[in-house]
Amino acid sequence: MKDTYSLYEAKAKLSAIVRRVREGHTVVVTLHGKPAVEIRPVAPKAQTLEERHKELLELGVITPATSNDRSFKPLARRPGALKRFLVDRNK
Repeated sequence: MKDTYSLYEAKAKLSAIVRRVREGHTVVVTLHGKPAVEIRPVAPKAQTLEERHKELLELGVITPATSNDRSFKPLARRPGALKRFLVDRNK
């Protein structure tokens, strides 16, 4: 199988081209006889949990805890708050 296709051929043979690219080959698509795009395999991005955590911290998506207090304090002061909420919501 060749590595260069015209846009017309690429549209007709896209499934075969994707299969070839998944095998590790790079395919060039031409437009009016000139190379226009290159289709290549995506490089796998393997990250450990620690690497992903560090990346999210750097991006500001997550922030570190500001307190070491891990105790949970209930927000509802009276028992049955969920039941009252559901009743009010369904009115």
